[in-house]
Formats: sequence, C-alpha cells, structure tokens
Amino acid sequence: MAWHRHLITLTTDFGYRDPFVGIVKGVIAGINPAAQVIDLSHGIVPQDVMAAALLLRHSVSFFPRGTIHVAVVDPSVGTSRRCLLIESEANFLIGPDNGVLSLALGDKTPNQIVELSNPAYHRPAACSTFHGRDVFAPVAAYLSLGVAPAAFGESLDSIVRIEWPRAVKSKGGIAGKIIYIDHFGNLFTNIGHQDLSSLAADHLRVTLNGMVIHGLSANYVAGDNGDLIALINSWGLLEIAKFKDSAAQRCQAKIGDKVSVSVH
Repeated sequence: MAWHRHLITLTTDFGYRDPFVGIVKGVIAGINPAAQVIDLSHGIVPQDVMAAALLLRHSVSFFPRGTIHVAVVDPSVGTSRRCLLIESEANFLIGPDNGVLSLALGDKTPNQIVELSNPAYHRPAACSTFHGRDVFAPVAAYLSLGVAPAAFGESLDSIVRIEWPRAVKSKGGIAGKIIYIDHFGNLFTNIGHQDLSSLAADHLRVTLNGMVIHGLSANYVAGDNGDLIALINSWGLLEIAKFKDSAAQRCQAKIGDKVSVSVH
C-alpha cells in the first residue's frame, strides 16, 4: 500500500547555534521543495542515543500514515556502522544503525529494512562526518517524492536494538531509574503506569537520592507549595517534578539514578 510521504520529521542533537539543521533542511528543499519538514527536536543532549530513541518511541504515533522520521544522533558517524531506512506499518524511519530507531518499532517486525548503500541517492562526494546532510536528508527527500525503499540499497534482516529498560518488581515494591530529563528538569522514570496499577496511588512512596515523595499528584500545580511531586506524565511514565522549578537540580539527579516505589 502506498501512502502520501510529504511529511518529514527531524530529530537531532545538532542544537540551534550552528547551521547544521538549516543545511539539512536546505538539502531536502533542493530535492523536494513541496516536502513539509517538522522539527521534532534538535535539543537532544549530544551523543545521547537513548534520549533520541525514547523521543521517537513516544512521538511517531501522533503523525499521519506515511510520515518519514529522520533521527541523526550519530556518535559513530563515518565508521562501519550502517545507514538505515526502515518501513514499519505506516511509518518510515531513517538514521544510523546504532539503536536510535529501534524503540519506535516497539514489538513490531518491520515490513522492510534497507541499508542506504546506493550512492545515486546521496549527495555527490558525501562527507564521512555529516551523513545527516549527505545521506539521510537526500534519502528522506527522494523517499518523499515516491522513490521505492528498495531503490536505496540492499535489504537487511536485523538492526542494532536498544532494549527498553524495564522496571523490576518485588514484594517490597518497584525498582526503576531515571531515563530522561526534559527541558523543564522533570525526571522521567522507566516505571510505567501499568507497573503501578495494582498499588494504591494515595499510599505510594517514591524515593530518589534520599528524597521521599508521598502519593501521586494529578498535575504540576499540586506542587505549588514547593514540594517535589510524582505523577504519571504524557508518556505514561512515573515522573518526578517540581512546580515552576527543576526537579533535576533539586534532587541533583542524572540519567541512571535509581528510583524506588513502595507502599506505606
């Protein structure tokens, strides 16, 4: 089945200070001026493949069928790591084979995986340090014009995958960790709402770096007294937050810090 492929999203760690994002968009526009490009995020912490993978996981379902998602968080650019195009149900994912695309697939088996090995769809004399400009952007643009995925290179059977870091349940509660910190300093954990479904929300005790939060809040304003709060966020994950402030700074928290949930 063919879908309209006019929409391209970009997720990178390029930031906004340098011209790299604009250049990528310029390459796309030069090939398909009618393509609509949406910036999903360019604020990924540099080289944080997991953060980009999480962002894609929780974003692709909000876009229409046929959307092309380009993710360029690529610490190993220019090495033997492969460049990929993945078709999965109604979505297309383009990026390096370092796991950044894998969480967006969930448990689904891709319709096809293609290594971007056909130089006919790359920029001439592609630079080994800027595949975002010279490989991923032109492939996305040509794909948006209707070029078949198989034209871009050889088929593959597997990709590098990042495993979802599952929380661990025990009789004493649930052990998890911080997996993402957003722009506001809110702390996203790997503890999902389903992990907490059998526990009484009012009697939960959430502990991080020696700090204890009692119960779950319904929204951020519940912390207007200055206390840390815990809530289920828009990704369906347990989040630790501080109203109009940074929970990350308050807790001196970082990615990987342990979070425990118990019942009191």
